[in-house]
Amino acid sequence: MLESPDLPASLDHLRLLPEGRAWLADVPRLIAECQERWSLELGDAYPGSYVSVAVPVTRPRGTLAVLKVQFPHDESKHEADALRAWDGQGAVRLLDHDPDRHALLLERCVPGTHLRHDAHALDILIGLLPRLWVPAAEPFARLEDEARLWAEGLPMQWERAGRPFERRLLDAAVEALNAPASEPTESVLLHQDLHADNVLAAGREPWLVIDPKPLRGDRAFSAAPIVRSHELGHSRDAVLQRLDRITAETGIDRERARLWTLGQTLAWAFEGDRPLSRHVDTARWLLDA
Repeated sequence: MLESPDLPASLDHLRLLPEGRAWLADVPRLIAECQERWSLELGDAYPGSYVSVAVPVTRPRGTLAVLKVQFPHDESKHEADALRAWDGQGAVRLLDHDPDRHALLLERCVPGTHLRHDAHALDILIGLLPRLWVPAAEPFARLEDEARLWAEGLPMQWERAGRPFERRLLDAAVEALNAPASEPTESVLLHQDLHADNVLAAGREPWLVIDPKPLRGDRAFSAAPIVRSHELGHSRDAVLQRLDRITAETGIDRERARLWTLGQTLAWAFEGDRPLSRHVDTARWLLDA
């Protein structure tokens, strides 16, 4: 049984929330029940997880896997459904799912190196994107609905944080979220957090995507998490080069991709009331690009 002190320190932010504290206290029980249900041998929890506990496990007959127990929240609500839809094509396979415990049993990536360490990371991300664009409907949330919520919430976040950047940038982000959302497009499955640390080196395929926060909607939105991936270079030139390469090589509309990236990057630019300077920088570079 995995005891609470073994949980990664990256989860400590959840202790600020009553529901977070309750979940963290319950994690050892959840893991123990999953261990019994699936007859698992447990390793030590992976570090660096912010809204789940991920544990390398061994199944009967020596099969390697990962047990992931999620803190219940909207962004990860349909992760299992997304992995089923991809069916291992460019993404880790879902081996089993316990919805009552918010637990997923996943294919383990070996060696599991993060893509950020590969010199060809952008090439690999661009190659993976079209494989993830499978047709999508319910139960996935619509991108347009999420965008409207981001647009409504941004001015309040900006005020609470003490107006940490210029009003022009705020207004542009709100407009950017509303503009493409008003135009209908083909609805595909979207990984809204596809950066270089959510792709791992594997054996079945060279690289596999993990940790979807799935939505359904405009494929041009897919550029957003990659364009703002500071681990691939954080400068105006690097950001715009990623935008230009992704749009040119996948055929998605550059202006729609720019708007989605500007809007979501600023919408995700706050931890509590603290602005994330890298996200604000990226939004500024995209403003007139």
